[in-house]
Amino acid sequence: MYDRGKGSSSPFEQTVHLLSAAGRAADALLAARLEFRGMSPAHLSVLSTLARLGPHARPDLVAGIDGGAVDTAQTLDDLVAAGLVQSLFVQVGGRHEVLTLTSSGQLALEILHSDESAVQDDLLVSLTRGERTQLNSLLRRVCAAAARSGSAGSAPRRAADWVLTRERRTEWAVEREGAGGAAGAPGVAGERSEDVAGRDGGGAPAGS
Repeated sequence: MYDRGKGSSSPFEQTVHLLSAAGRAADALLAARLEFRGMSPAHLSVLSTLARLGPHARPDLVAGIDGGAVDTAQTLDDLVAAGLVQSLFVQVGGRHEVLTLTSSGQLALEILHSDESAVQDDLLVSLTRGERTQLNSLLRRVCAAAARSGSAGSAPRRAADWVLTRERRTEWAVEREGAGGAAGAPGVAGERSEDVAGRDGGGAPAGS
């Protein structure tokens, strides 16, 4: 249930779920526009990388773009063939292929940026201009914090009830409402382990 002052009380509407859902919607809308232009998200990613970071050696660019090496190599070949990216060979400690964005590639990227703006307008149609500005500011802070913390994030806490592993389900019986601790503070009363794969009686995996 949504309360404008407090947000939703549903665990399925936590911010992390909403961010993920919004991201999927944005990806789908943008992919549709890219497909209309005969392109893919990988093409956009390459053009954006070259525009922001400058010329790249082909192996470095392939390694830095999400997707398989074969698919990324094909993406680069597509862009070179279309004249959006230029391939140059330089002799610096050996022969290396360097890829740069052409003027046509820059123009294509500007058109794709307009497509991104259209997708943004579709997604944020229900927000006022002020709300859009505030959302952009908040998301930039979230992205900056995520970049600083890295992909690992915070260490997971011990599960309150049960967890699944590859071969074993371990359940924790939990004391609630002051049964063995401060009122309202859950405390672990005991553990039991059930071996789902072979019931080998090996005991519960250690928790942290």
